Amino acid sequence: MNSKLFSNIARFIILVFLQVLILNNINFAGYINPYLYVLFILLYPFAGNQSLFLFLSFLLGISVDIFEDSGGINAAACLVAAFVRPNLLRFSFGISYDHQNIRLANTPFGAKLSYIFLMVLIHHFVLFSLEMFSLNHILLILKKTLFSSIFTVILTLLSLTLFSKKYR
Repeated sequence: MNSKLFSNIARFIILVFLQVLILNNINFAGYINPYLYVLFILLYPFAGNQSLFLFLSFLLGISVDIFEDSGGINAAACLVAAFVRPNLLRFSFGISYDHQNIRLANTPFGAKLSYIFLMVLIHHFVLFSLEMFSLNHILLILKKTLFSSIFTVILTLLSLTLFSKKYR
């Protein structure tokens, strides 16, 4: 229990600092920016306390917002992602999620990819919609959402592969 708690706290802190110190300075073609801090929401224990998870997701987003001075858009996007996560888990993993026996490292690649891609896509759509906050820019919102999501998913899959216990 203590090792899981420590690893979640360390993951939270490392991802926030990685995001605000390095990843926020990456901006390809003016609209592609990776948001790897979503990895915390993706990897939070599936059988964990949902109320605590929602609070930690808000805390994750507001921490990034404080450093970015972005007015709460990351907190809102993280809360939406955390709120829809049980439905995405059920959609991607089916009965395995209902029986609470999912280990992301042991799941089929297709199920893992659908879970990660849908979570990142929802997070990014909410984030960029609140950032632009205008339907006049819907094409830009969709373009930023799609390309940033693809880049974030690639970084997420690389991170999961590099830091997985399976490959050590």
